[in-house]
Amino acid sequence: MSVGILLVTHEGVGTALIAVATRLLRQLPLKIEAFEVPFDADPEALLPQASAALRRVDGGFGVLLLTDLYGASPSNLATRLARLGTPVRRVSALSLPMLLRVMNYAELELDELPAVAAAGARNGVIVDDA
Repeated sequence: MSVGILLVTHEGVGTALIAVATRLLRQLPLKIEAFEVPFDADPEALLPQASAALRRVDGGFGVLLLTDLYGASPSNLATRLARLGTPVRRVSALSLPMLLRVMNYAELELDELPAVAAAGARNGVIVDDA
């Protein structure tokens, strides 16, 4: 009974974030997968594979789509995924603090997680003048 997480990112980003989060938390409480978009790929051609990834992480309670850069190809692909019928919410500017925050609030419902993700990203930015 939990939300699935799909990272839709440029090459290398999603897989690396999942690896670090797994190392830090030892076990991730939510079903998660990275779908990485190659730089030279046609996002339209990737839609069937991305849709399959969405279905793999969906446990029936919806999927939080986290993208690395709003308006880029991965983000545009996530927009297409959101129209396929699975309940999804999308958040861009994916970062490690964002991902860790989502994992620490795994019990929340889909409609609550975007604010948690955004707070993780905002609170993860520290200007250290030392």
